[in-house]
Amino acid sequence: MGHEIESVANERGHKVKQIIDIENSGDLNPESFKEIDVAIEFSSPDSAFENIVKCLEMNKPVVSGTTGWLKNYQLVADKCIRNGASFIHSSNFSVGVNILFRLNSELARMMEPHKDYIPFIEEIHHVKKLDAPSGTAITLAESIKGHHKSYIGWCFEKDKTKNCIPVRSLREGTVTGTHIITWKSQIDSISLKHEANNRKGFAYGAVLAAEYISSRKGVFTMNDVLGF
Repeated sequence: MGHEIESVANERGHKVKQIIDIENSGDLNPESFKEIDVAIEFSSPDSAFENIVKCLEMNKPVVSGTTGWLKNYQLVADKCIRNGASFIHSSNFSVGVNILFRLNSELARMMEPHKDYIPFIEEIHHVKKLDAPSGTAITLAESIKGHHKSYIGWCFEKDKTKNCIPVRSLREGTVTGTHIITWKSQIDSISLKHEANNRKGFAYGAVLAAEYISSRKGVFTMNDVLGF
C-alpha cells in the first residue's frame, strides 16, 4: 500500500517527504514532520493507535486505513478534537467500495420489512492478510445492523445464530479483495459484489481523503470526502 500511495500522490502533484516503517519508527517526531502537511497511516493493528496519536499530538492531519484497532477509535476522535487537528479513518478507501457501502445500507433498509430475506457476507483476500473478517466486511455487517432491526451484529458463519449476520472469510493466493453481500429467500437471491482488480483504488481514495482533510479541522468519513 505504501508504494501505491506514493505512486498516486506523485501522479496528483504531491511529494512524499517522509516514509516511516519498523526500521525508522523513531523518525515519527516533530523535527522530522515539520514540513509534513498530512500523514497517511497504513500500518498494523498493533501500531496504528500509537502512530495516529503521535501525529495528532503534532497537530498533523491523519488518514488511517488500518483495521483491527478500532476499540480505541473514540479516544482518537476525542484527541483529534482537543488538538484542533483533523482525522479520517475508513476500513476501505476505495471509491467503489464506498459506493458499495452506500448501496448496502440502502438495500438493508429496503429489506427490513421483508423478513424472508436473510443476509450473508463473504469476503476473500490474499493469504497474507492478518485480520479476519476484513474491516470492510465488518463495516458492511454493522451497516446492515444499523438499518435492519432484526440483527444485533455479525458472527462467523460457523457460529450462526438467528439474529446475527453470518460472515465467511476466505484466504486465497494473492486475491486483492472481494466482498459479496447476498440476501436470500426461498424464492430468490439478491447480491451486491465488489471485486478489487488491484490496490490502486485503495491508494487513490486515501490520497483523495488526504487532500480533503488537509485544509479542514475535525473528524470525517469517506461520505464527507465523496459528498454522499
